[in-house]
Amino acid sequence: MHGVSRKNSIIALTTGLLLAASATAHADPKGSGASRASGGTDGADITAEVSHIRIVQGDSKGGGKTVKLDPKDPDWEAPACWYEPKTTPKELKKKIEDAKPEKRDEDEEDEKDSGTIFDDLEKSNQKAADALSEQVVHLYENYYQTDKYDDYNMDQQGKGYFWEGVRNPDRADDPEADACSDHAIWVPKGDPPEDMPLAVSPKILAQYAYEQLPIPETELSLNPDGKQTVNLDTWVWLDRSRFKPVKAIAELDLVDGTKLSATTTATPESLTLEPGTGDAKTYPASGKCTFKNGALGEKYSAGKKDRTPPCGIRYLRATGENGSYTLKATLTWKVAWKSTEDPGGTFPSGTFSTTKNMTVKEIQSIVRD
Repeated sequence: MHGVSRKNSIIALTTGLLLAASATAHADPKGSGASRASGGTDGADITAEVSHIRIVQGDSKGGGKTVKLDPKDPDWEAPACWYEPKTTPKELKKKIEDAKPEKRDEDEEDEKDSGTIFDDLEKSNQKAADALSEQVVHLYENYYQTDKYDDYNMDQQGKGYFWEGVRNPDRADDPEADACSDHAIWVPKGDPPEDMPLAVSPKILAQYAYEQLPIPETELSLNPDGKQTVNLDTWVWLDRSRFKPVKAIAELDLVDGTKLSATTTATPESLTLEPGTGDAKTYPASGKCTFKNGALGEKYSAGKKDRTPPCGIRYLRATGENGSYTLKATLTWKVAWKSTEDPGGTFPSGTFSTTKNMTVKEIQSIVRD
């Protein structure tokens, strides 16, 4: 049975049968199979628990508003789901045994039957609860493939775990998260999970951390600031105190008491300027300003008026009354990751773009600050 079908079956059974079971306040659900089964399915979602992965550190230099990177590779993103070690044989046995219908002595029940409508309702309630419990047990047995093991694999207690699909917390409602709705798989300790390309790993943690990187919003410093002038160079730079490497550390506690951890770091690499008109020049000519000596661009200061800015623009035509050009600035960050369990590597570079309306007036006598 496919994971989506199992999930829908659980929801339908829980909704229909538990509503029927609660139709009368006379019936006592405490200890009933329905009550135990409902709790055992973790909110009626047997295969789609959200991972408990967490970000323990994500620092943005200089504070201020942060944004998320847009990977340059449009097809790249952190997985919507993956597999984690979740359940021991002992836990599985308890989970299924607790979900089974409560055994009742029919003769004793008949003796208690007073023949009233309330007794009939209670019997119906119990039958509905038992039916729900049996269905939940069946779903558990199918998901964990208990027919492959003797006594829930209890002879392997302490020697491994059942690995189960979990959802990326940021993509919990994404249909792609259903890709991890296959059966739980038994994996001995120390053995890499076979046939599970989405088994949790430091790299998966690093991919998740990529999407949590606290990237400072791109804010340009300009001189002259405000209105621009035809044929006058505009110097562009970024605040050195804010645009430095930033990182995010993702951690996951595993059921065996160990911990997985990975660090993803983004480093500003280049700033691309698009003036918003063909009647303009960029510095450099490519419009791509690169970091040099830890800085991107150069702050204008007195005595530089006859120099060409290492990063900047020059508008060649005025915008006219009430007009403006849209300057687009795209900051590119290179991204790498590492872990104590893995040497790591690189991910696709990411970008964040911002725009600024530029008003350009005809040349006048200009006094630089």
